[in-house]
Amino acid sequence: MHEAKWYVQLKNKNVQCKLCPNFCLIKENELGKCSVRKNVQGKLYSLVYNNPIATAVDPIEKKPLYHFLPSSKVYSLGTIGCNFKCQFCQNWQLSRSKEIAIRTLTPEEVIKQILKNKCKSIAYTYNDPIVFLEYVIDIAKLAKKKDIKNVFVSNGYINKEPLEELCKYIDAASIDIKGFTEKFYKEFCYGKLKPILEALKIMKKKGVWIEIINLVIPTLNDNLKEIEKMCLWIKENLGEETPLHFSRFFPYYKIVNLPITPENTLLKAKEIAEKVGLKHVYIGNIEGNQDTLCWKCKKILIHRNYYKTENNIKENNCRYCNTKIAGIFK
Repeated sequence: MHEAKWYVQLKNKNVQCKLCPNFCLIKENELGKCSVRKNVQGKLYSLVYNNPIATAVDPIEKKPLYHFLPSSKVYSLGTIGCNFKCQFCQNWQLSRSKEIAIRTLTPEEVIKQILKNKCKSIAYTYNDPIVFLEYVIDIAKLAKKKDIKNVFVSNGYINKEPLEELCKYIDAASIDIKGFTEKFYKEFCYGKLKPILEALKIMKKKGVWIEIINLVIPTLNDNLKEIEKMCLWIKENLGEETPLHFSRFFPYYKIVNLPITPENTLLKAKEIAEKVGLKHVYIGNIEGNQDTLCWKCKKILIHRNYYKTENNIKENNCRYCNTKIAGIFK
């Protein structure tokens, strides 16, 4: 176990976690909502520090990040636990698991694995890395010293103080906006929307490269007016060149009675986003619509075919018309 960083001690050996907007009040020998932070004799501990349950070498496009080191390899790492309880979770086997990994992998050993596999970056992913933030930051500090980029794949449900600490070390973030109403977050994620929007604004201010993912779920968050509001918010607060990925829903975990998202719904969402003024809109979990186009001359800059890419961006500019393309490409 590793003592948590963001918490306060209360009377009678109770503690309050300050890591995320859940602000869990945790009695002795009990766990927070994420299931991986435990009160032991009046101190809060992370149960998953040094204990990843999954590691892999992935293409960076799988995160998904389309404007960040395209075609490069990323070392992916995750533990168990999550500070949300999404009924439609696409990775519930890890996020809801109660079995802590037996193996250990220290931050120093993680760096050795990244270098061994010749990866340009590490992604904290699979479950939500907010719940193992102490581990993330200790790895990220070492990674920066070795010129390894840090990628954060998250729901964005984090408080200001730990987020500002995190932003000192991460280079890119792939963040879910799961829906664009408080009602949706309350009923289906057991969380709130507003803190996520505030976190995104902080990341933008701190210079973190951001890409947004929206899982479009039939009847639950596929209202086109709400999608339009979300797109407008992204444009106004994060910028019109912020990539937006609409992802296809598959019936997993507790929501198995809904159909797979129709392709037409995703195409309508993409059309709305582009009409609003977003310059880089993608559709995930279906074939096509993966290429990055120059927003000015409309020629293909990055052609993607099952994570294999052809790159026509040079020095962050379109090779055809020299228009600047937002992102981190080397």
